[in-house]
Amino acid sequence: MDIDSLINDVIAREGGYGDHPADKGGPTRWGVTQAVARAHGYAGDMRHFPRDDAVTIYKHIYWDGPGYAAVAAIAPRIAAELFDTGINMGPPVATGFLQRALNALNREQRDYPDIGIDRQIGPKTLAALTAFIRLRGGNGEQVLLKAMEALQGERYLTLAEQRPANEAFLYGWLANRIG
Repeated sequence: MDIDSLINDVIAREGGYGDHPADKGGPTRWGVTQAVARAHGYAGDMRHFPRDDAVTIYKHIYWDGPGYAAVAAIAPRIAAELFDTGINMGPPVATGFLQRALNALNREQRDYPDIGIDRQIGPKTLAALTAFIRLRGGNGEQVLLKAMEALQGERYLTLAEQRPANEAFLYGWLANRIG
């Protein structure tokens, strides 16, 4: 697993240009919203947003910025999930899912101390993840991934319940973003 492969997978899944009327993000290309593209200096029509700019944004905002490379050194599948969820919901939300799951799986702090849900990858989150993987092994990473995906699925359902226009996206979110 490397970041370039993850980015290529996201771009392939997201496709080219889109502008769904129910999408609050507005026009997108390669999965990058117009607002994100504008915030990073792109002023043109989103139909022509360069793929290389999308790659740069994905690397900086959704991998390097939140510290997911450090997670990848411990648990590559968790890092891949954080990256994908971070693109769809924002890195703080994805990181919060990891922190909540680690706390719920620490057997009342017998395995490692609870960590704050600050939604940032830091030394305590990395220490908890390391302890969890060390104690639970390879199967532990899969269980942690399931817990994170359960939180993600619940959030998607809530988004659709709170804003009926999001029902247009719910099936795709569940089919393409979980599992």
